[in-house]
Amino acid sequence: MSSMIPVFLTALCFLLLRPTSCSGSRILVVPVDGSHWINIKVILQELHARGHNITVLRSAKSWYIPSNSSIYTSINVRMLEDESDKSYYNKMLLNVMECRRWPTFLRTFCQQRLITSMLSQGHEILARAAATMLDDPVFMKKLQDAKFDLMLTDPCLTIGVLLGSYLKLPMVFNVRWINTGEAHFTIAPSPVSYVPVSGSELHDQMDFLDRIKNMLHYLYSVVEQHFFINPAYSDLIQRHFPPGTDLLSLERAADIWLVRTNFVFEFPRPTMPNVVYIGGFQCRKARPLPAELEAFMQSSGEHGVVVMSLGTLVSALSREVTEAIAAAFAELPQKVVWKFVGEKPSSLGNNTLLVDWLPQNDFLGHPKTRAFVAHGGTNGMYEAIYYGVPVLGLPLILDQFDNVLRLKVRGAARLVEAKSLTKDDFLEALKDILETPSYHNNIQRLSQLHQDQPMSPMDTAIFWIEFVIRNKGAPHLRSAGFNLPWYSYFCLDVAALILSLIAAFVWTSVLVCRTLCSRRSKRKMKAE
Repeated sequence: MSSMIPVFLTALCFLLLRPTSCSGSRILVVPVDGSHWINIKVILQELHARGHNITVLRSAKSWYIPSNSSIYTSINVRMLEDESDKSYYNKMLLNVMECRRWPTFLRTFCQQRLITSMLSQGHEILARAAATMLDDPVFMKKLQDAKFDLMLTDPCLTIGVLLGSYLKLPMVFNVRWINTGEAHFTIAPSPVSYVPVSGSELHDQMDFLDRIKNMLHYLYSVVEQHFFINPAYSDLIQRHFPPGTDLLSLERAADIWLVRTNFVFEFPRPTMPNVVYIGGFQCRKARPLPAELEAFMQSSGEHGVVVMSLGTLVSALSREVTEAIAAAFAELPQKVVWKFVGEKPSSLGNNTLLVDWLPQNDFLGHPKTRAFVAHGGTNGMYEAIYYGVPVLGLPLILDQFDNVLRLKVRGAARLVEAKSLTKDDFLEALKDILETPSYHNNIQRLSQLHQDQPMSPMDTAIFWIEFVIRNKGAPHLRSAGFNLPWYSYFCLDVAALILSLIAAFVWTSVLVCRTLCSRRSKRKMKAE
């Protein structure tokens, strides 16, 4: 009997360690640069570790996506980065700051106008880039001959959607933003009575004026989609796809939407069967800091450290604002680590360390970290939630105002405006975050909720990617509502029939009453 034990253990190890049925699958990836690449790269590393073969389409002028990698093979193609640069976002920031001077009700519409201009230019570039690929028979044959099993893409840029649809590949989206706003507005029912439209800077408890503003933002987004975005692709789609196809229909045909959010952060709202929530999937246990940075953290004593980072793209804060921030930091008992690019502020205190790069995840996970001064990017917000670090938000562009608002509503953040920032305002807000226990308690509560899940967000993401590969798609999860014309979707044809029947009944009733009354009147006249 004892001689059977080694055989049994060997067989058990073989069963446990053997690759899954979709191991070694070929995955075509079309990512988005910047912070979007930072998070999808984490998924690619996990897929590679599980034995999948990955091919990434990237621009030769990519900002963050390397050409050579141990986890994927790259193909250089024309992308958005070929006709844009990082300075565009800094220029946009200056325009947004002008919009922030408008009255509260109107400034979000001013910002949306700037985004519309960016979208119309960006989608024209993307349509040209996609046409270059689809019109190149040699390139397309190369992709077809590769026999990919899956398209994994971020639909914030549309090239992956168009290529995946043309190649008839099962598609998984790694998504937060798409077309005119947040992904839910493309895939799920979105009642504007309590679901805030992207860019509106509203929450789900709206009064009458808020609902007016939300409806106006929604109508604006509809106009944006049909008059600024769709026309850029009309010729391309007409040449390469069946009649009746448009950009929305291609996007809604995706099998699984891995949405980079979680209802600890997002306001509750309707969803769909093929929407999977993976908010915070990039978060991981903090690693030890380099020796010199660890020494700086430990030197803070009982006061701890404030970490400040404003993301990967924007560095155009005015000199006045950076001087105000530096002067405020100098009056804190805490030490400060500030990711900073540019001329060193003259008001910088001895307690502040400027770095051109920092391992944000590891700093936020350090026990000495007391607060996070952030621009409100999604990655940073989830890392703050994961580690339970209260946030002082300094939103600058795009979705950052909405993101900070979500934490502010939950009592885990404060928001300051870059357009009118003074040393005293910044210092007051920062001291409030550091000294008021409710901010720490509330973000700790969110952290507890976020981590109390049956599966980690990363395991969830990988499961559904491999689910689509194993089953060659997930059409059973797609809603039939997307195949209906708009008047059928909203049951306007049914409403028209019911109203017609009611009108016919009322008209018939009135006619019968008039006829009866007329006859009665005639009888009365004859009797007299």
